[in-house]
Amino acid sequence: MKRVFRAARLGLALALAGASLAGCARHDDGTRTLQFWTIGREGEAVAKLLPDFEREHPGLHVEIQQLPLTAAHQKLLTAYAGDSTPDITQLGNTWVPEMVALDALEPLDARVAASTTIDPRDYFPAIWSTNVIDGTLYGVPWYVDTRLLFYRKDLLAKAGYDHPPRDWAQWQAMMAKLAQPAGQAYGVLLPTNEFEQLLALALQQNDPLLRDGGRYGNFRSPGFKKALAFYVSLFKNREAPMMTNVGIGNPWAAFGQGFFAFYLSGPWNIGEFRQRLPASQQGDWGTTPLPGPDGPGASNAGGSSLVIFRRSRHKDDAWALIEFLSRPAVQARFYEILGDMPPRRSSWEAPALKNDDKAAAFRDQLERVKPTPPVAEWERIVTEMQLVAAQAAHGDLTIDQAAAEIDRRADRLLEKRRWMLDHGHKNTP
Repeated sequence: MKRVFRAARLGLALALAGASLAGCARHDDGTRTLQFWTIGREGEAVAKLLPDFEREHPGLHVEIQQLPLTAAHQKLLTAYAGDSTPDITQLGNTWVPEMVALDALEPLDARVAASTTIDPRDYFPAIWSTNVIDGTLYGVPWYVDTRLLFYRKDLLAKAGYDHPPRDWAQWQAMMAKLAQPAGQAYGVLLPTNEFEQLLALALQQNDPLLRDGGRYGNFRSPGFKKALAFYVSLFKNREAPMMTNVGIGNPWAAFGQGFFAFYLSGPWNIGEFRQRLPASQQGDWGTTPLPGPDGPGASNAGGSSLVIFRRSRHKDDAWALIEFLSRPAVQARFYEILGDMPPRRSSWEAPALKNDDKAAAFRDQLERVKPTPPVAEWERIVTEMQLVAAQAAHGDLTIDQAAAEIDRRADRLLEKRRWMLDHGHKNTP
């Protein structure tokens, strides 16, 4: 506990030193400045949309601060500790439970109920649900992220297939044919230091990943062990190379060269493959929803949401910005600028998305995504999950041993949560 308190004091000191970076100021000329924090390239893209918003709201100026992805989480926690949070921020939807546990976010149910712009029924249900904690809404989805298969249509055709895989058995049969000659070509790329691929396979099972209200890990369940066994078999059968994303170096070039035929990845790679592969290969690849154990499978419900901090002094202005960025036409423009996919079904009617054959598979997959457990410890749990899974892929642990070890690590990380819940605390940081 002493270590926790020392860390908290250090975070508080750092936050107070930077307190002038946040807040919403009113100037002598009557204008107001709304502080909006974004993460990564989203700040550059949204800046191109804001002139229209400011024209609709005379006297209101939006000031954007771009946080690097590697530092964003700590920056947000530091700002909270120092009472220097912005008015509105982009927040990864797996971070929402942690900020709710800190009581940092403004509930949005009443604002959504009164809105003529935001209709929850228009959003992909699992994406919307990532912002609902204990029955209360704390964020509005801004863009979505999920994983599916990028695949080489030409290589499948040479192997005798005229369609992508529809279930695990078919997928594995394809990969076995494509992984020839051994050690020179592989069926699929699954970087061993990325958890998203195994997580997607695990979400396709009926067993939850945590049990007893998020108090304990449930990785020894039959469902997770089935997913882990399938994952490990791909390395054991040499259908996936035993490589990290650092080891692969340039996955786009390797994909184009036929080093692997399937790539389990996200929507940003549509733009990457279009840019990096030569024109002669643009017809050779496609996207397809993830196959599941017995048919079309689920995937992860990822992405970022827009939230308002409780300490904001201009919550109405912040909500007006959320409504503006939630308009289908604005979301369509955001996609054209950056490639971030919209969370609203109606936004997918825009020509840039509706007429894009590579994006269509994502639209399909988004109807079959599942949220991860809404606990503040989840990102640390899933990191430990992948560390152990890599050991199993190397043959150092059996499936049963790996599942038990992931449970053990998850239970250790959830120890504080159990204590808080058992002593009547609703939210746990």
